[in-house]
Amino acid sequence: QVQLVESGGGSVQPGGSLRLSCAASGFTYSRFSMGWFRQAPGKEREGVAAINSEGTIQYADSVKGRFAVSQDNAKNTLYLQMNSLVPEDTAMYYCAARAERLSWWSLLLQTSYNYWGQGTQVTVSS
Repeated sequence: QVQLVESGGGSVQPGGSLRLSCAASGFTYSRFSMGWFRQAPGKEREGVAAINSEGTIQYADSVKGRFAVSQDNAKNTLYLQMNSLVPEDTAMYYCAARAERLSWWSLLLQTSYNYWGQGTQVTVSS
């Protein structure tokens, strides 16, 4: 049974940093493509950053240069380092997984993923 559990969210001031974690279980992590998505109140869920099973990474334009996705295959954990946070980054952040190598062009599409975590809230406010 595939399980994804996010952690690391919280409240931070503009300019601050947070690191999100997604602990995965129930599957061979190294064979999966993994992604981070976010959804702000009243808005659609959007792709933030993702990495496929070959290490190809994609970022949304809005987070390039500020966010970094990484993974530790030994710990079956996906990370999202978020720096220089701005109020517009406020959202529920979700981890997602798919048991195949997604092409780079599909990494940030939520329809590409079939496993989702429950989310962790990130609030950026002064």
